[in-house]
Amino acid sequence: MSSKMTTPPALTKEKIPFDLKNFLLNNAIYIVLVLLLIAIIMVNPQFLSITNFNFILSQASTRVIIALGVAGIIVLGGTDLSAGRAVGLAGIISASLLQSTDYTLRIFADLPALPLIMPLLLGIVFCMIFSMLHAAMVAKFKIAPFIASLGFQLVLYGVQSIYFDAMNFGSPIGGLDRRYSNFVQGAFHLGGVRVPYIVIYATIVSIVIWFIWNHTSLGQNMYAVGGNKESAMISGVNISLVTIIIYIIAGALYGFAGFLEAGRTGSATNSLGFGYELDAIAACVVGGVSLQGGIGKVGGVITGVLIFQVINYGLNFIGVNPYAQSLVKGAIILFAITIDTQKYIKKR
Repeated sequence: MSSKMTTPPALTKEKIPFDLKNFLLNNAIYIVLVLLLIAIIMVNPQFLSITNFNFILSQASTRVIIALGVAGIIVLGGTDLSAGRAVGLAGIISASLLQSTDYTLRIFADLPALPLIMPLLLGIVFCMIFSMLHAAMVAKFKIAPFIASLGFQLVLYGVQSIYFDAMNFGSPIGGLDRRYSNFVQGAFHLGGVRVPYIVIYATIVSIVIWFIWNHTSLGQNMYAVGGNKESAMISGVNISLVTIIIYIIAGALYGFAGFLEAGRTGSATNSLGFGYELDAIAACVVGGVSLQGGIGKVGGVITGVLIFQVINYGLNFIGVNPYAQSLVKGAIILFAITIDTQKYIKKR
C-alpha cells in the first residue's frame, strides 16, 4: 500500500492562466485615459479640487441623461443623431415659458408665472412624440437607423429654429425665473460638501434606467433584439413594440435633459444641443456599449460620460490648444471603436 496522500479531485484548485492580451483588449481604453489624467494632474495638481469635481459632475449630469437615451437605441442595434436637437427643442420651450415675470425682454409678456412642471412636461411630450415618429420610421418602414436619425435631426433643428425665430427674433432667451434657476443650479450641503441638485436628478434617472434594463422584460427584450434580431423574433419578441418603447423612453430623457440644460446655462438659443448626440455616442462607445448592438451597461455609460467630461475640462484647465483637444478626443473615439470591433470579431 502506498504511503503517499493524494488530493481528491474536488479539492484541487485549478489555476486560471492570466491572459494579458485579453486584459489589454478589455481595459486598454481605460488605461490610456488614466495615463492621460495622470499627465493632466502632473502639469497642474490644482486640477484635483472639490470645486473642479463639482463643476465636472454638474456638466456631466445632463450628458449622462442624454447618453442613457442614446445608449438604449445603440443596444437595440441603432443610433440616434437627432438627440442633441431634441434636447435643444425642449430647452428653448422650457426657457421661453419660464422667464421671470419682471424681465423686460420677456417673450410671452402676459403669461403668468407657470408651475415648473408644465414646461417640463411639455418639452418631454414634444420629444416623445418626435421619438415615436422616429421609431415608427425604423420599426415599421424599415428605414436604416442612421438615415432616419439624420432626417429627424434636420426636422428637429428646423422646428427648433422656426420656434426660436418666431418667438424671439433671434435674441438669446434669458431672464429665467429664479425658481427655475434654483431648481437646476441649486445644491444642498452634506458634511460641508456641496452636492448639486442636478447631480441628484441624474442619479435618479440612472437608477430608473438601470432597473428597466436589468429587471424588466423590456430590458431583456432590448438586449435580445440588439444581440440577434432573428432569434428574438423566433422567441416571440415584438421587435417593433420594443423599438418604439425604447425610442420613446429616449425622447423622455432628451426632454428632461433639455429642461435641465437650459436652466443650467441660464439661457437658450437654437444652437442649444448642437453636437450633444456625438458626445453621447462617443461616451457610450468608450463606456463599453457596443455599436454592434446587444451589449451595454448603465455603469459603463456613466463612466464614459465622466471620462469625457474630465478630459474636456482637464485639457482646458491646463491650457491645451482647442484644436489639439479635438485631435485627442477624436483619437480616443477611434481607439474605442477599434477595440469594440476587435471584441466583436473575437466573439464571432
